[in-house]
Amino acid sequence: MTLRNVCAFTKTTTRIALFFLAGLSVSYAENKPEKLEWLKDAGFGLFIHWSVDAQIGTVISHSLVGASPEYAKDFFEELPKTFNPTRFDADEWARQAKISGFKYVVFTTKHHSGFCMFDTDTSEFDISSTPYKNDIVAEVVDAFRAQGIKIGFYFSPDDFHVLWKQGTEITRTKPEALPENNPGLYDVNVAQMKELLTNYGDIDVMFLDGPKGHNDGGLKELIWEMQPNCLITRGAIKTPEISASTTQSLPEEVLDVPWEANFTMGTSWQFKPTNETYKDGGLWIQNLIETRAKGGTMLLNIGPDQSGMIPHEQNRTLIEMGAWMMLNKEAIYEVRPWHVIREGDIWYTKKKDEDTVYAFVCGDPWTWGTRRNFLLEHVKASKKTEISVLGQTSKILEYYLDVDPSVRWEQTDHGLMISAMRAQRIYNDRKWPNPVVLKITNAKLP
Repeated sequence: MTLRNVCAFTKTTTRIALFFLAGLSVSYAENKPEKLEWLKDAGFGLFIHWSVDAQIGTVISHSLVGASPEYAKDFFEELPKTFNPTRFDADEWARQAKISGFKYVVFTTKHHSGFCMFDTDTSEFDISSTPYKNDIVAEVVDAFRAQGIKIGFYFSPDDFHVLWKQGTEITRTKPEALPENNPGLYDVNVAQMKELLTNYGDIDVMFLDGPKGHNDGGLKELIWEMQPNCLITRGAIKTPEISASTTQSLPEEVLDVPWEANFTMGTSWQFKPTNETYKDGGLWIQNLIETRAKGGTMLLNIGPDQSGMIPHEQNRTLIEMGAWMMLNKEAIYEVRPWHVIREGDIWYTKKKDEDTVYAFVCGDPWTWGTRRNFLLEHVKASKKTEISVLGQTSKILEYYLDVDPSVRWEQTDHGLMISAMRAQRIYNDRKWPNPVVLKITNAKLP
């Protein structure tokens, strides 16, 4: 396939129309309220960054900015010749995602380099031009959809391959590199987006990347025109930022709008074979708790290697999160912030349509078989209140039949006093370093 002019829908008239629409108010098109509500309910998504340069373990796409002509030529012409991820198993990815508790997936259909992980009629720089040949996006969609996981696409309006073919300097911010100023780039983006929205069924989520503060070239309006029920996250909702260069942060307090926080397990979005430092699963569990306590959704990233395998360090985090979610998922899904987000090391969420409060006991690990006492000043019990430890019955302590592990509580003038025992054996050594969750039904404001 060759980079070529696309068909009638990319004519100048369409281009002008889309740019006009992009300048209109949200009354023309916006995320539907029920889709934003779904995002707030879901709480936990899987991000997957994977492209042709996973073969060399560099930062995804960005190594092309400022690259020598020789490097760029090798990138665009040689890397596709050797990309053959024969160990890629979309079904295995999806099974693990299901176990880990992810409600939706966002997969990189095209990153800034312009390499398409799908079969496109717009470019020869795509998966069908590699030894692998199969449409990876189609495989991901089929596998995750079969597991009941909502489908999301990452798409970058940047396209370094188009710039390279044009002889335009590869950059992300100069005017000539932006689709609103580059008709050829604009046409390719529109054509590719139409392919993605036509060939893979209903797309639940769209993540539009691109330089901050720049027009996406009317892509949001095109998406909502073709698939009105598609939820656009990046590009249409809040993404907390520490600075303009990172999205890996959380707000200080509850945000009153839907928002999504994006995180890498290590320092890189894509596979980094050496010189990488991974954060442990416990940190991501803590981040998920904090995100939900503040009303947000967490999108946690993995970066498969050049063969299509999820690196061991990342996979073990997925497994650890799966164990924790199996115990505590009801405190994560369909919850909203409580009137305070935390008391010391205890974080809170509240069931969306119920008077059930969840208290996440963080901080020092809770030793198996020990009783701990808590005074909650910001939760009040009612006559109908019941309190339990998620994941366990609190009726038996293995091997110690004379021990009573039941939960006890009393409402006092100072707050809700709770005495509970961690009685469930999660690890063989009986040590479980992750937060334990107390469920308080029929709770009231103090």
